[in-house]
Amino acid sequence: MSEKNNNYGVLLVNLGTPDEASPAAVKRFLSEFLHDQRVVDMSRWLWCPILHGVILPIRSPKVAKLYQSVWMDEGSPLMVYSRRQQRQLAEALQVPVELGMTYGNPSLASGLESLKQQGCHRVLVLPLYPQYSQTTTAAVFDKVAKVLKSCPEIPELRLVHNYFDHPEYISALAESVTEFWDDHGKPDYLLCSYHGIPKRYADNGDPYPQHCNGTTALLAEKLGLPREQMSMSYQSIFGREEWLKPYTEQTISELAQKGIKRLDVMCPAFSVDCLETLEEIAEQCRETFIEAGGKEFNLIPCLNDNPAHIAMMAQIVSQNTQGW
Repeated sequence: MSEKNNNYGVLLVNLGTPDEASPAAVKRFLSEFLHDQRVVDMSRWLWCPILHGVILPIRSPKVAKLYQSVWMDEGSPLMVYSRRQQRQLAEALQVPVELGMTYGNPSLASGLESLKQQGCHRVLVLPLYPQYSQTTTAAVFDKVAKVLKSCPEIPELRLVHNYFDHPEYISALAESVTEFWDDHGKPDYLLCSYHGIPKRYADNGDPYPQHCNGTTALLAEKLGLPREQMSMSYQSIFGREEWLKPYTEQTISELAQKGIKRLDVMCPAFSVDCLETLEEIAEQCRETFIEAGGKEFNLIPCLNDNPAHIAMMAQIVSQNTQGW
């Protein structure tokens, strides 16, 4: 490895996952995740009693069973695919690449410490969230700043803000769709399902919905699909307040009722397949579609460790480390 390359490293970041598919591990993970004010901005004196007294005791066993249904031999799907991304990106770049999760293990602190031990005085933080949101990318920034707060010397830092309209990202998405269709035929309709956020966050300035709209429009253009055969929606709704609309499950039901017989769904906001894609979309939403009169439902896998996805990451790193 050249001296120039050894000067910087990459911290690859995703949301995180429980260490195991048990109620106790899920409870630890959800507690850390739902304590973050970037995710839930309610006052702590109101939120914490609800979280610890109601949500965690009730949801943890239920969510653990869902994780058990998608768990792989090597572990949580999110972790398995993230580790593959880390190894392949390091091989492609020939620079240190460490994995850090905003919540759970491996922590951002451990990833930053490992890069430090490898002599990286400059760090590019690459959150694998194509569309920026305060609930994801900003939460990564907060955690990194908190980790470094007690360090006598901090590394030179750069953070990738978003890549929702990056040409290589759109091309990788389009390639994954066309490859799926080459193997399975084309559907009547393609739905892009993005993780939701409370509408209030967007009203207060979070650009997430604009980024999701941008990705969807560019992908439709790349695929040459008329918009009457393709749209977008938001999934993983939580709590009682209004979230970004339209909601995925409701949209899927309405499409079936309108006569759509085969529906393909993809999740462009997720860089790897995880509980929200493998269980919520592939299982729950398939059931919703069939019950509403649909005939065939397919989840187009996330980009995961596809070569085009790794090449895209490598290009983003190259573009954001100019001068290093």
